[in-house]
Amino acid sequence: MNLNLDIFKIKSNNVAPEKGKILIAEPFLPGSYFNRSIVFLVEHNENGSVGFILNKPVNFEINEFYKEFPNYNDKIFIGGPVNIESLFFIHKLGNKIKGSIPIVNDLWWGGDFDDLKQLMNKGQITNNQIRFFLGYSGWDKGQLKEELKEDSWIVSDISPNLVINGPNELWHDMVKSLGGKYRLWENFPENPGMN
Repeated sequence: MNLNLDIFKIKSNNVAPEKGKILIAEPFLPGSYFNRSIVFLVEHNENGSVGFILNKPVNFEINEFYKEFPNYNDKIFIGGPVNIESLFFIHKLGNKIKGSIPIVNDLWWGGDFDDLKQLMNKGQITNNQIRFFLGYSGWDKGQLKEELKEDSWIVSDISPNLVINGPNELWHDMVKSLGGKYRLWENFPENPGMN
């Protein structure tokens, strides 16, 4: 019996990577960071790309990790394998935080940490305005292009609300939205040899 492994080949959807897009990992992308991940690109240019994994929460809240936010208790996520000991954030606060970098629509990343602390401690930031990450995902010049040629990722769009408030099952939801043969990826076991 011949198996049709074509279901794991990514057919180009002609969506180019750019900031504000997501990368949807193919089902068997190796490594604990990127396995079945959704990466939101906050920067993409000829020198490389930067993004944050949206669907890998850790088992503690931001106020457990960062004691300067005692009254804020939202989840924190693994953003990627680079600079994992540092805290990063995506938000909808725009110029309320000096030095914020616009991404797309009303989404921004980074900015002055003292501004963030002041807003946070005054209770002027809600869970639906910000998402915190430990580390980030980064690609050097040409690296992401090669990974796309190797069928590691599908580039797609995402609503700003899902960037900030997306569920842990975001990979399954985004694969389902692709439709066609990609719907088979949803229920395919992470380790087929374990069946």
